[in-house]
Amino acid sequence: MEIGYWLSSEEHAPSELVANAKRAEDAGFSYVLISDHFHPWVNAQGHSPFVWGVIGAIAQATERLRLGTAVTCPLIRMHPVLVAQAAATSALLMEGRFFLGVGTGEALNEHVTGARWPRPDERLDMLDEALEIITKLWRGEYETYRGRHYTVEQARVYDVPDHPPELIVAAAAEQAAKLAAKWGDGMISTSPDREVVDAYKQAGGSEPIYGKVTGCFAASKEDALRIALERQPNTAIGGTISQDLPLPRDFETVAELVRADDLEGAMSLGNDPAVWREGIEQFEEVGFTHLCLHDVSEDQAGFIEFAKQFVAA
Repeated sequence: MEIGYWLSSEEHAPSELVANAKRAEDAGFSYVLISDHFHPWVNAQGHSPFVWGVIGAIAQATERLRLGTAVTCPLIRMHPVLVAQAAATSALLMEGRFFLGVGTGEALNEHVTGARWPRPDERLDMLDEALEIITKLWRGEYETYRGRHYTVEQARVYDVPDHPPELIVAAAAEQAAKLAAKWGDGMISTSPDREVVDAYKQAGGSEPIYGKVTGCFAASKEDALRIALERQPNTAIGGTISQDLPLPRDFETVAELVRADDLEGAMSLGNDPAVWREGIEQFEEVGFTHLCLHDVSEDQAGFIEFAKQFVAA
């Protein structure tokens, strides 16, 4: 399994994200994933810079590090033609080190334009159309498209790489896994769900398969729990509610129901390598090939130094 580092746009300022990407490269990580949000999950996280500007800065600050979005929603807040253009520019700046991760998003980020928040099945249909548009525009030719959800009139992305970026599609359920197999060069999922992985492979999907282990790096488990309850209580919010809440304060209201026991079952806590290794193995056992480590503490320099042991393992 190839271990990467998670750049959380909701928890760090733009310059910090760039510095952490450079630290990750220096520590031996081969790739990072970066989240693409308009709002943080809760106000304590306090950030959400424009990811495409950050990617441009990371392109200049690093030399070998691969980077993918995890994930961009090309449905409402950003039209698919803009995502196609942004991803093509990022691929050129990173000289082939960029890949585009996409998914159906959350109301938290997409409601800001005032558009209606669609049902899950409609969002999946929208993503299907969006990916057709994006892949066509990456050819560097004029494209016109008229679908159920999107219209594109004679659009052309002039600056495109010789080879299109790798396309990684998010899936949390079987229908999304089938769509990932249809369009993706790989899949990404945040939970070690064997049924989703199997559905993706049965539909013809191939590796890589990306996942994420979230935890809190601290001197003790007690300190980690305290920090995580403040900075990342949303990790323990189960079900699909996280897709439909529109504001950070709504997540904070729901998070009042989160107990320490809930976080213990959802995160790797503390500085014991065995605890983090246990989280990694849960994904490895069901067929994931790539896994990012996401630390919700503010000590990212310390965490990267700690986590580099998993890269060499």
